[in-house]
Amino acid sequence: MAFKKPTFRAVFFKDVAIFFRVVFELWKGFHFLRHTKRAVSIFGSARLEDDHPYCQLAREIAFEFAKREFTVFTGGGPGIMRAANQGAFEAGGSSIGINIKLPFEQNINPFVTASLKCKYFFVRKVLLARYSEIYIIFPGGFGTLDEFFELITLLQTGKMINRPIVLVGKKFWNELLNWCRDTLLKEKMINESELARIQVVDTLQEAIECLRYSL
Repeated sequence: MAFKKPTFRAVFFKDVAIFFRVVFELWKGFHFLRHTKRAVSIFGSARLEDDHPYCQLAREIAFEFAKREFTVFTGGGPGIMRAANQGAFEAGGSSIGINIKLPFEQNINPFVTASLKCKYFFVRKVLLARYSEIYIIFPGGFGTLDEFFELITLLQTGKMINRPIVLVGKKFWNELLNWCRDTLLKEKMINESELARIQVVDTLQEAIECLRYSL
């Protein structure tokens, strides 16, 4: 059976429909978060169990931020996201989940005090980036790496004002950062000042210390 190429009219109306869905989703997100004043976005794997040390640390860090009247943003799912939302919830703070519609891994966790569900990944990333003053990134997979590299690119290109990016887990991140130094920096694809934006910590105390001016 020969492939039937869609008509220009069909493609045009499909593109228009997507355009308006994107605009509506962005508007809905901006309206949802419009009263946010101070916020921290916490990223990380959805696949870690609640008793994993990284989850326990995410819970502690979110608790400390919520005590300091920061709104805690996550993707609203399980793993690191659940742990961070739990910490904020236990501190009596605002625990926000910006969820994504996926066939797995992304049900809203029970520690979210307010949530929004997105269809598009890029809309979700805009919302998690736009309203936060600090980004804390725990170990994770492709999605977490995508979020990390997009944030550092926005800072590198001046599309976002300078904000702290803190990576949690030296053992996890050091090889990636060493590769950035040994390959990207050596080949002059990045410069030293761009790498200097990134801070790496292992403990709650280290995180608080490197963010003391933001807190």
